[in-house]
Amino acid sequence: MVKAATDSAIDDSAIDIVILSNGPGEISTWVKPIVQALKAHPTGPRQRISVLLSPCPHASGNEHVTALSYPEVDRVQAAVHFFRFLLTGQTANGWDWYERGVVVFLGGDQLYPVLVGKRLGYPPVIYAEWEGRWQSWVHAYGAMQSRVVEKANPKYRDKFTIVGDLMADVSGSQDRTAIESRLGIGPEAELVGLMPGSKPLKLKMGVPLVSAIATYLHPIRPNLHFVIPVAPTLDIKALASYTDPVQNSFVRVFDGPRLELIIPSESGLLPYLQTDNGTRMYLWKPFPAFDLLSRCQLCITTAGANTAQLGALAVPMIVLLPARQIAQEFDYLDGLPSLVSKLPGIGPAARSLINGVVLRVLMRQGKYFSWPNIWAQRAIVPELLDHLSGESVGNRVLDYLEHPERLRQVSDQLRQLRGPSGAAEKMADLIMEAVS
Repeated sequence: MVKAATDSAIDDSAIDIVILSNGPGEISTWVKPIVQALKAHPTGPRQRISVLLSPCPHASGNEHVTALSYPEVDRVQAAVHFFRFLLTGQTANGWDWYERGVVVFLGGDQLYPVLVGKRLGYPPVIYAEWEGRWQSWVHAYGAMQSRVVEKANPKYRDKFTIVGDLMADVSGSQDRTAIESRLGIGPEAELVGLMPGSKPLKLKMGVPLVSAIATYLHPIRPNLHFVIPVAPTLDIKALASYTDPVQNSFVRVFDGPRLELIIPSESGLLPYLQTDNGTRMYLWKPFPAFDLLSRCQLCITTAGANTAQLGALAVPMIVLLPARQIAQEFDYLDGLPSLVSKLPGIGPAARSLINGVVLRVLMRQGKYFSWPNIWAQRAIVPELLDHLSGESVGNRVLDYLEHPERLRQVSDQLRQLRGPSGAAEKMADLIMEAVS
């Protein structure tokens, strides 16, 4: 996809900037500020910015449309064509290339910019959030923070420049008024984000548990509002199906409430899940939901990529890992352990053995499951393990909301884990230096 006809004539003053990226989050929070900074760069030759997308399990399928909507981007190739390009060097639309250029990594596998750089003859520049790989083959790294440099081979540390956090400015850019208007809340309202996961395994547990938490909290704090940012790969009707006790046995395990999916007929109103006691959990489809999450006082989330996203936004969180219930009820899940536990004769013994192993692994002391705690190697955000219920988790939420200074402390600690702002401009400097 190209916005306008490309002049294939030799232009000694022009350069190709080839950006490799993959998921919707990277397109919104890494690619967008970088291309803006590149076009605003005060020096350098004429640029042609191309975006090559690689496959991503969290992709919505519309990343190429989003990237092409940025006025700074000249052309985009969808992820479906990526491996053909790696193998043959041919893009789907037969792109030409200038003699000079640079390959910029902004999401995916760090091996890709090395391979693409070799094919095109361009130096690779990598934005390294937590680690810089393939150091002998990469021209330069923009590191999020000093720890990235410290982990590098001393022989190649001169390739690393600390540029800061590309997401540092995201949490301060949200249109709070628009978000509050969509949710029907005022600026003083308390908002809790519920993040039950995006894959079936997590949704089976996460949806009933967060629903039970919201149902417990609503009568105690009736002015508290709840919102579920829906993953781009998940249909809201599919999400609602996890509240059905017939289809999902974990509804019984977590004493999940009876829920009804309400889709308002009036345009502009958000759909929501509603319980018998009037608790509403609004379903937010725009993705990525960084602006929404930044408006939340607190988020309740399953372990996984959600915790990295919230940590980057410095949003306080409570991380759910119902270890004992996972171990006791794993036969409701999919996979080999479930099949083995049901074999005639050896099934009960196998179940008992697997239960014990799962429980020991999940509850091993000193092991962290959320990314902020893994990064810090200490407990910055609470990880609630063992036997969880709407009441036990709900009381932890109430304790935080009644002591907002604790929320501020967690937010400050999360912010310290990341790098400073202004990363896009510093990355633009590195990219332009690579072709100077």
